[in-house]
Amino acid sequence: MTPIPFDHTVAEMLLRYAKLVVARGYVHNSLGNLAIRVPHPDFPHGVAYTKHAEVSLEEMTREHVVITDIPTPRLLHGTMPTSVGHNLNREILRLRPDVGAVIHAHHDETIVLFASGAAKELRVLSLEFPYVMAKPPYVVPSHLDVEQDVGPIKDFIEHTNSLIMENHGVTTLGRTISEAYHRLNTLTSEVRRNIAALQLAALARTEVHFLAPDAVEWMYRHAESVIYPSRDDTTRPARRRSAGLSRVPGEDDEGRHFRHQPEPARHRHGLSARRAVRDDAPGARSRLGRGRHGPTLPE
Repeated sequence: MTPIPFDHTVAEMLLRYAKLVVARGYVHNSLGNLAIRVPHPDFPHGVAYTKHAEVSLEEMTREHVVITDIPTPRLLHGTMPTSVGHNLNREILRLRPDVGAVIHAHHDETIVLFASGAAKELRVLSLEFPYVMAKPPYVVPSHLDVEQDVGPIKDFIEHTNSLIMENHGVTTLGRTISEAYHRLNTLTSEVRRNIAALQLAALARTEVHFLAPDAVEWMYRHAESVIYPSRDDTTRPARRRSAGLSRVPGEDDEGRHFRHQPEPARHRHGLSARRAVRDDAPGARSRLGRGRHGPTLPE
């Protein structure tokens, strides 16, 4: 077997993003981690650079960086084992060959929002969220510990780039560590926006103007061309008319984005913002953010 070289460039990249994650206030203790995949000729899934256990991202130095196998927890460089959270990172890398990096953090506001019962899903407020995330977040219920038992993630990991883990934290995926980091910041920002919007709507007895689901779905599909226009412009929004599409969800006739207006304010009839959120639990018909005259998806 080819020896496993320790790539100091990758280690420095891990340290750089560890410091960025710390600066955002996502780290409180030795839990939370990053993992970067590096190709290796003897390992079909590559190898993973990460932090070992018993030290926080705040404290880590290059000496705390270890290399592991991806299908197994086998250490390929270093002697200190990783924390249990690396089980999830490895399984994501194993199941998603398109993913090159994973970040896991215990984000305060995400834990609070879902523990409060005010939301069962993360509704979209900002135009940037679907474009940066590229796929909807998946909410992992609190009774599933997908770090101790990674088995369940095979059922949903293909359809998301982020996990919201109730009473636990968040995990974001990216082709690069930069992309995973941007998605982490975008996800946590959207959580804070949801909290603020729900609080203000409750005080003002109004309804939150969430983006319409069809517009959000359209933005997920076109995320690549918006965030990375230099890579592929075949599906850019500006080209929709050349493909025979006169209008798309989330845009007016000039290609400008707009928010679907909600139905007439129901708080006048006794439906508060908090009640509206509860009624929008998974499986319930959405009652917020539907445009009365909004466009439909092109056939």
